[in-house]
Amino acid sequence: RRRGRALPGAVGALCRALPPRARPAPDTLRRARFDRPQASLDFWRLLYALLKQIHGGKWTESDAVDNQIRFVKSALWYHGYGRPELYQLPSDGSAGSRELLLAFSWLLHRLSLLEQLLARNRVKTGDETSVCMCEDDLPNSQKGTTEIAPEYGLEDRVDVRYLQWLNGRLRFQWRSLHAQHQEQCKLLHKIHLFTSGSHMDQILGHFSVTETDLVRQPENYKRLLQLLESETMQLEAFLEWKQLEPVYWQWMEAVLDNMAEEGNMSESQDAHVEKSGLPKENLCCPWADSLTEQIGRLSRDLMTLRDQLHKLITHRKAVWCEKVKTREEELQKEWFSVTARKIQESVELRLLDLAYLCAPKKKKKHGSCRLVFRSKHPASQMGFGRSVSKDPVSAVSATDVIRELQMREASLERELKQLQEECRRRLDEIAEGLDGVICISP
Repeated sequence: RRRGRALPGAVGALCRALPPRARPAPDTLRRARFDRPQASLDFWRLLYALLKQIHGGKWTESDAVDNQIRFVKSALWYHGYGRPELYQLPSDGSAGSRELLLAFSWLLHRLSLLEQLLARNRVKTGDETSVCMCEDDLPNSQKGTTEIAPEYGLEDRVDVRYLQWLNGRLRFQWRSLHAQHQEQCKLLHKIHLFTSGSHMDQILGHFSVTETDLVRQPENYKRLLQLLESETMQLEAFLEWKQLEPVYWQWMEAVLDNMAEEGNMSESQDAHVEKSGLPKENLCCPWADSLTEQIGRLSRDLMTLRDQLHKLITHRKAVWCEKVKTREEELQKEWFSVTARKIQESVELRLLDLAYLCAPKKKKKHGSCRLVFRSKHPASQMGFGRSVSKDPVSAVSATDVIRELQMREASLERELKQLQEECRRRLDEIAEGLDGVICISP
């Protein structure tokens, strides 16, 4: 009873913690629990809006339903959602609300969906940028995501020229983005320089873009105040959700139990139908006994053939193992020097990184930081700051970030050279086995 009373509060807090434009009605989740088709389309739109925001794309409610469903399936497959029943749902959004409820709950748990949305949609009152000095390790949630593929994947081979065109387009867009980022940095530097000494907080010493806009157009503060109030309500709902979250997951366990019971019932019904559909023994058929004898004879012949094949395979395997062992002993003397040279090269490459790996590790910075203008005044010697206060804040300068990236670039270049050398040696070994072919290395 207590859980039943707390469940509406948990679902309501979860809905209020979502962004306003993608906020569903609490009844949508309740109808989806019973697999109501009326909630399917609303759930597709909800997942489309949330995943679009996670991937930083623009979305409009006028997008076609089939395009929204295709994008949701692609995004879920990319993040590693491996339930095949979801990818078999129809593209018109007419069914599958309970499957979508499971996918939505999986995103809540695996991707920390609410935390990501709150971080992306929060009101930025300062000039912020993202700083990441962590290692580029692949998250565990994305390992093995290529093992499954939805039905709408590429059916035929892709033309290499199309891939080359995509690569060129990507490089062009990357250069355009880099140029725009440089222009933004120049304009931001001008704002920080011209407003230097105007801020009440002496640690900052200058206005941000938002504060400068409010100084020029004071009437915009109403809109900013509305955004801050909306964000405050979302944060309050998020805190309420964190308190009632165990109730929601208990409810989802009940949903999974119901699905398992329905699946067992359907399997038993199918088995009953198949069993009832089997032909019964009819004593009036004169050919039944002869057919049964023929089936038994064929079964015995197949068993005998299987035993013979097993003996043959065992003998062939023993012969091949003996040949392989002899060949390994012959090649061991030839490959000893080559293997020793490879080990020596690998050790030399690893020793180059030894100084960097054994150096005392500093706390890696990751996340959003506020850009602060750095001048000769002692009060503003703060490259990046996470908070606005008169106390010293953790800071990192652009020089440190550049040095970190240069060291990582050098390490990756050494690893690339090692891989290229290994590929070249393998190609040489393959070329030696080709008669009448001359291979010239680039």
